Amino acid sequence: MVLLARRGELCVCELTHILALPQPKVSHHLAALRKAGLVDHRKEGLWIYYRIREDLPPWVADVISAATQGTGNDPLFAADTASLGEIANRPEDLCCA
Repeated sequence: MVLLARRGELCVCELTHILALPQPKVSHHLAALRKAGLVDHRKEGLWIYYRIREDLPPWVADVISAATQGTGNDPLFAADTASLGEIANRPEDLCCA
């Protein structure tokens, strides 16, 4: 959620690269977030992009915002954000959606 809050929208393949997790595991967690009503997705060709829903209740948006701000100096989250910068152009060889 923090990565989505920072970037706005991410492809499944970007999340698998950043988190160093297998695609089925990432997709399973994204499906749970979608079922809970926290994220939306869109499909573009074979790629599936996820983003935080814009119509979340204000208190939920505040919790996500606080978590994002609270992790700003955490080395683990900084490394994830740095990995995100490495794939800003969304190279096709990383996409596995």
